[in-house]
Formats: sequence, structure tokens, C-alpha cells
Amino acid sequence: MNIMQAWVIGNWKQQPATLQAVDELLDSVIKRLPNGDVPLCNTMVIPCHVHLPAANSKLTNTSVALGAQDICAFSAETGAFTGDCSAAQVRDAGADWVLVGHSERRQYYGEDNDILLKKLRNALSQQLGVIFCIGETKAQYDSEQTLQVLEDQLSVIQRIISEHASESNNEANLAERLIIAYEPVWAIGTGKVPTVEEVTATHSHIKQVIKQYAGAAGELDNLCVLYGGSVNADNAAIFAQADSVDGALVGGASLNAESFLAIAEAFSAAKASNVQ
Repeated sequence: MNIMQAWVIGNWKQQPATLQAVDELLDSVIKRLPNGDVPLCNTMVIPCHVHLPAANSKLTNTSVALGAQDICAFSAETGAFTGDCSAAQVRDAGADWVLVGHSERRQYYGEDNDILLKKLRNALSQQLGVIFCIGETKAQYDSEQTLQVLEDQLSVIQRIISEHASESNNEANLAERLIIAYEPVWAIGTGKVPTVEEVTATHSHIKQVIKQYAGAAGELDNLCVLYGGSVNADNAAIFAQADSVDGALVGGASLNAESFLAIAEAFSAAKASNVQ
């Protein structure tokens, strides 16, 4: 039986402050990896840009993947865009994946669908996988606009699917380079979480929307959809049991190796139980 592996991804945001702390955190993660990996669960860490080369060196010959937190929208390689790092540059620094569309980028930097589409194109042109983040605000949740908001955000993916369908990079290839992360904005770092039933229904809707975009070929039927927003070692097992939740995008809990791997092990156990 071909079981799709889960993903547990740690977004470190603007932390830790020092390279020494990065080294210590990665050493702790590597030390705690059972037999070098977590069965049926892929893991990834996403440090800030300046720590990518050091993290890449530390993670060489481990099962832990490395991602970047952002890329430039205006150039995939080089250009006069002070302060930006291009997809080519973060790829050269060791990243294989990049976050695109995180709510903090949308909120604080005003990134809209047009900007995010450019970032997706740039990432894929440089062979970077993309973790595409979507999610509604508390006001949108309270007014029952969640699905409408998510569909608008996912329209960027519809454009990418359409573009790739006409290129040599087909949808099967795209399925290996794309992860969707659903993070309700009101749940990020607040300790508040939607119910498992709400998350399950929302994830099922996301997958149905993507399936419609992909069409009859069904190449994106197994696309990973992760949940994020105050995921921790205590509640991970509950979300891991939901059929439509394929892993977690983890914030604060990923800054502690023990809690980060406990989350990964929760999804590993859930996948193992489905095999039996």
C-alpha cells in the first residue's frame, strides 16, 4: 500500500537571535531523531535567511528538509531589489522549499494575490517547492466567510495549475513541489484553535477545490494540506487523527526539539495506524 507521508514543518520566523542558538536547536533535533528520521512523516525547518547556510551544513546527511521564509517577487535570480533574496539565492544557500503567502506577509507587507503569483512562479522556476499558506481572519471566521476567503486565496494556485498544464512541467511534477498550509489567522500564536470538526471540513473543502482546478487527470488528488495555528505537543494527536489533515505547520512549538518531534511522532503514529 502506497501511504502518503505526513509533513511537519517548523517555521522559526524571526528566531532564534544567534547562530549559536540555531546550532544548539538543530543539534537537539538531530540527536532526538529516532533512527535518523520519523517513520511516515517528513520533517522540515524554516529558519531566517541569514541562518540558511549554517542550517544547511548542519542538516546535510539528515532526513530534515530545509526551507526559506520568503523570496523576491520581482526577480527569480538577481536584480536591484535591496533587502530581497531571490529564489535562486535561497536555493543556492541550501533551501529546497519556501513559504509563500504566510498571513504575516499578507498583513504586514501587503502581499496580494498578484505578488504571491509572482513568488510562486519564481520559486518553481528555480526548482523550489512551495508551502502556500492560506487562512481567514477572526472577523471573516465570525461572519462565516472562511470558505469564500480560502477560495479567493487558492485562485493563485488555479493560475499556477493552468500555466503548468501547458508546460513540460506537468501537474504530477507540481504535486511533488506544492504543499497547502491552512492557518486561521486568529489561531496563530494565540492558543485558540478551531475544532477538529471545523478543520476536517475546511481541509476537505480545500482538497475538493484543488481537485476541481486540476481537472479529470487527478494528478493533485494526493496534495498535502497541513494545519497550522497553535499546534503543539498536547493537541497534535487530535489533529493527526483527522483523515483530511496531512501534517502541521508549527510555529512556537518548533523552537523546542522535544515538542517539535513529539508533533511529528503524533502524525507518524496516525499514519501507522492507517496502514494496519
